[in-house]
Amino acid sequence: MFIAFRREVEAALEAALADLDYPTGDLGIEEPPADVPAVLASSVAFRLAGEAGAPPPQVAAEIADAIDLADADLVAEASTQGPYVNFAPSDAYFQGALEDAQAEDWGRLPDTGESVVVEHTSANPTGPVHVGRARNPILGDALARILAFAGHDVTSEYYVNDAGRQMAVFTWAYETFDESDLPEPGREKPDYDLVRYYRKGNEFLEEGDPEAVEAAEAEIAAIIEGLDEGDEETLERVETVVDTVLGGMRETLGRLPAEFDEFVKETRFLRDGSTHEVVDRLRDAEHAFKEEGAWQLDLEDWGIEQSFVFLRSDDTTLYTTRDIAHHEWKFETFDHAITVLGEDQELHANKLRAALEVLGNDTSRLEEVFYAWVNLPGGESMSTRQGTGVDMDDLLDEAVARAEDAVRSRVDDRIRDDDLTDEDVERIAEQVGIGAVRYDVVSKQPTKAITFEWEDALDFEGQSAPYVQYAHARACGILGEADGLEPALDADALAGEDERALLQAVARFPAVVEAAAAEREPHQVATYAREFVDTFNAFYRSCPVLAEDVDDDVAAARLALVEASRQTLANALGVLGIAAPESM
Repeated sequence: MFIAFRREVEAALEAALADLDYPTGDLGIEEPPADVPAVLASSVAFRLAGEAGAPPPQVAAEIADAIDLADADLVAEASTQGPYVNFAPSDAYFQGALEDAQAEDWGRLPDTGESVVVEHTSANPTGPVHVGRARNPILGDALARILAFAGHDVTSEYYVNDAGRQMAVFTWAYETFDESDLPEPGREKPDYDLVRYYRKGNEFLEEGDPEAVEAAEAEIAAIIEGLDEGDEETLERVETVVDTVLGGMRETLGRLPAEFDEFVKETRFLRDGSTHEVVDRLRDAEHAFKEEGAWQLDLEDWGIEQSFVFLRSDDTTLYTTRDIAHHEWKFETFDHAITVLGEDQELHANKLRAALEVLGNDTSRLEEVFYAWVNLPGGESMSTRQGTGVDMDDLLDEAVARAEDAVRSRVDDRIRDDDLTDEDVERIAEQVGIGAVRYDVVSKQPTKAITFEWEDALDFEGQSAPYVQYAHARACGILGEADGLEPALDADALAGEDERALLQAVARFPAVVEAAAAEREPHQVATYAREFVDTFNAFYRSCPVLAEDVDDDVAAARLALVEASRQTLANALGVLGIAAPESM
């Protein structure tokens, strides 16, 4: 409804400006303050005051008088308040919102016909997922979900770094050391099992006998060379390690949940020869030069002082070289490519973009979403580079344990402790605990550093997942206690201030999805959900649904509004990747 309302406003405003011989380029449409009884407002009078030679309030009145709403279905009135032109909704607007929000796919936008690949997480398969990666899979997964809900054909991709020195060291260590050489694994998971080999290997290379280290380095170099040449035997050796570790990492990421449609491996672009084809094309580029045996690109034309090395002096390729082939594959396969990256990767992204342009690629189809680091209490960074020794599994276990304590200690006004089985408590704790971590991360603007605080994340009354989840559970409780009362899709019976405010909030949901997808900002949905709960709670306090003194027709209409609210919250949480509990 909101999107259709906005289109009617745009059409009416453009027509009025054209009739008045005013330019129609910028309509100045925005959402008014909460205390203004309108759905949208226009500040266009500010822009036109100079041209009109009149103060903005006078221009606004002139425009409002020229607006013709004869063909409008959803806009009832255009009026002025100072320099603003306000647009009020019709009864059809509220009725449409109430009806549309009953659908399970409420808020989903029509198909755009555009395919989008969202690459995110892509942590190196060298051990358990670290909390330094927490923001990437949460932000990336939420963005992919929102884009899909906004009508795009989305593929979520995990780019697996299974080539290069790290994997060569890992493979050599796995084939060299015995179980007796290693400490006990931190968990009974394959990534915790194999990471012991990787750590032992690095320890040996740093502290081992020089002659033994030299021999080991020769073996490692042979693995690197075999990978770069696409040698099948070498690829299979490395694949054994990579796939085992990746299996454990996927289990951890699945708890968030961070879901992937494709796991695209670096070695794919060595196997098919595309990486070496990229090298040949780059060598012929006018920006290419060779220095100390290494082939590089001069990127000064792109404002980048640091050169781009694409072939080492030993004729082996780099991660960045293979990433060029990877991105050219993306351009061939998808209409648009989005990569979620930590803020420390901005230089790499800029160099990659420049190298792609050297090869003639249209990089307008490539986009990066950068994020700042998450900080632990006390300011310690959750950066993988700085490291804190905290694994993602530990963080999620702690979240669930704390949530279980909160659930067991909380007495709901409708659900007594003895109504909850242990199985119920465990289910709710998993939903609330994981949701708390996820919401706390995704609710912030990506470019802003955040400090993760348990007390805030698990606050049932604050700006948190439990606060939103509890409202959904409350709506489910009301619907479950209706005792045969059937919802009535009658917006005319919902004439109260809090009822209309809630209907307006419901109607906005598709537009929030649209904006969050277009601006690549999942936090917009999180903010909307939290504010929606405020509006729903105001309705809950002032508009009883099942009380004996409530007229049956009003109660039935309010019940339909509760269902519309429940569906809105369920879908808002769903696009954020957060569970919507039916009881808490």
